[in-house]
Amino acid sequence: MTKIYRFSLLVALFFLGLIPSQAKEGIWLPILLEKYNIAEMHQMGFKLSAQDIYDVNHASMKDAVVIFGSGCTGELISQDGLLITNHHCGFDAIQSHSSLEHDYLTNGYWAKQRQEELPNPSLTVTFLLRMADVTDKVFNGVTKNISAEERRRIINSNIDNIEQEATKGTHYEADVKPFFNGNQYFLFVNEIYRDVRLVGAPPSAIGKFGGDTDNWMWPRHTGDFSLFRIYTDKNGNPAPYSPDNIPLKSKKSFPISLKGVKEGDFTMVFGYPGRTSEYLPSAAVKLLIEQTDPKKIAIRDIILSLMKQDMDASPKVRIQYASKNASSANAWKKWQGEIKGLKRMDALSIKKTTEQQFMNWVNLSSDRKEEYGNIFQKFDTLYSALAPYSKAYDYYNEIVIRGTDAFALALRIDRFLKTTMKSDPKLFDNELNELKTWTKRHFKDYNASTDEKIMRALLKKYNQDIETRFLPRKFLEISRILDSPEFSKKYYYSSILTNETKINALYDKFSHKEIRKLEKDPLFSLFREFKNHFEQHVDPICTNLNDQLAKVQKQYMKGILQMNEGKPIYPDANFTLRVAYGKVEGFYPVDGVYYDYYTTLTGIMQKDNPEIYDYAVPEKLKELYKNKDFGRYAMANGQMPVAFTASDHTTGGNSGSPVVDAEGRLIGVNFDRCWEGTMSDVMYDPTQCRNIVLDIRYALFLIDKFAGAGYLLNEMKIEE
Repeated sequence: MTKIYRFSLLVALFFLGLIPSQAKEGIWLPILLEKYNIAEMHQMGFKLSAQDIYDVNHASMKDAVVIFGSGCTGELISQDGLLITNHHCGFDAIQSHSSLEHDYLTNGYWAKQRQEELPNPSLTVTFLLRMADVTDKVFNGVTKNISAEERRRIINSNIDNIEQEATKGTHYEADVKPFFNGNQYFLFVNEIYRDVRLVGAPPSAIGKFGGDTDNWMWPRHTGDFSLFRIYTDKNGNPAPYSPDNIPLKSKKSFPISLKGVKEGDFTMVFGYPGRTSEYLPSAAVKLLIEQTDPKKIAIRDIILSLMKQDMDASPKVRIQYASKNASSANAWKKWQGEIKGLKRMDALSIKKTTEQQFMNWVNLSSDRKEEYGNIFQKFDTLYSALAPYSKAYDYYNEIVIRGTDAFALALRIDRFLKTTMKSDPKLFDNELNELKTWTKRHFKDYNASTDEKIMRALLKKYNQDIETRFLPRKFLEISRILDSPEFSKKYYYSSILTNETKINALYDKFSHKEIRKLEKDPLFSLFREFKNHFEQHVDPICTNLNDQLAKVQKQYMKGILQMNEGKPIYPDANFTLRVAYGKVEGFYPVDGVYYDYYTTLTGIMQKDNPEIYDYAVPEKLKELYKNKDFGRYAMANGQMPVAFTASDHTTGGNSGSPVVDAEGRLIGVNFDRCWEGTMSDVMYDPTQCRNIVLDIRYALFLIDKFAGAGYLLNEMKIEE
């Protein structure tokens, strides 16, 4: 039987070469807080127990925290299913209800009564019911001498059995996830609610104040929040939307504090961080810094520049592309900060130092030499082989899969054809209706001239930057006319993918004959050429190399854990419920400059510029500021707080997470990180890594004084 090592889940500051400070690196599993974290949390000022955070048998904070949609966090703030998350997390829902006639992006939206709360058919929220370590069950039957294929088969079979057993006879869903690169496994049992309605959102001039310019930056003045409500059937169970559904009766909701924060106060973030890679070798970090991030940044430079031109020129295009632009810009700017931070820290040198420490430990034992002695040579060889294929992979993903609207529609239709055309008639009809619904939303947010410019520019870059062996033959022929009007006439505008009327007519008479016509369509056939070439010449090699790297990374992680057995270490984030804790802290971004830990409404007025969409402060907010009409939400010095920074270790997915004080009261909503610290996904720097938090007092002020929706506060528990 393979030996399964048990390891503590605390931070290995020693191994990572970091210096302890008030900042506390780590994204921790709540089920293990009692064993590993709670004593330190109490030393830092936390006054509650581990069971107050996570408890299976009694209501706890975990029952007030949800996965919002598929990539954010939200938290309940009333017993009637009212939840708060970020404006950017609710942005798709807000945008989907917006039009020139009802521009909720520009004007905001506030339901005056429950009947006005707007349904969102594709939006879900997910509650965690329980988690459990199932490592032994996952590895049951795995022995040392079996093949890799047999090992994978046994593990996958065991996981399926665990998930089925966990949900048998229930409507729950289960997911077994690997930790420490597959050295440990946990089971998560969830309950998903599918009737989630928009309750309120400030205008984008508040909820997205500063736009892409301020994104990832501090000082920050963004009122980044929106409100939704969860509905159930009359028995309190999850159900699809129905006008007869009732608000969820919450097991737990967060009390809200108006006491505010001061530097040095304890803070805790409780949410769903998406992904970190803290234990990568130096070869991987080198590829990230020198190729992966820079190349993707350059591609999105093109997309964002062309989008902005048309969005600035047309209010209709601004609405159509608002969500796509924000989504593209978010990662684009993060990657830039990540490169800068890793270079500033001299991350490669730190990684090489820790690798030498690892090898010093390895060389003390002949058994360890045999198992780990050539591990870094393996990494160097594999990452060197991966580099050209990784570049081709990124260009295909960024340009063909994500870059243009026409190819996005081609991808959706292609998936439909591959999975549905041979299905039974009932399933076919359902899938076709879903495709029609998706297409309707697609064309609502589509502008042909914008997309054509983006496609032309991206294909030119594809041709310039990628080796010929990674390009399909048909594209090599087309590349000669990308600078000519012939491309637009012969390929783009003659394609059915750019014409809503024609595509709907195709859906109405789907048949093998019509599919053959579609396969001759200039853009659809070009998409298929790219896809087929990628699947034959890029993806298999990338998959094979990444599989080999995963095995070596798992082996390396096993060694790290052995080396640090009994010392603190935490697993990478993988979009499971985690706790991070730290202090309210400012920081020094560069020599001689100190950033204070909070911002105020005064800063918003200082940035006001009616000529720039992202900085045009609403007149009502100016009036409230002029009259100092801040109600009970002002600070002791009379100013209106907006945001603050803390040293909680966060990442993507933590957007919308509750930030609580030492007594578990909601003091803010997490919404960003400081640009100087975005490398925390790869390497944490306690002097620079800061999460940015919307001060809950600003959110309540906007709901009450700005929106006139103070009736919503009546269902919250607010402590002065």
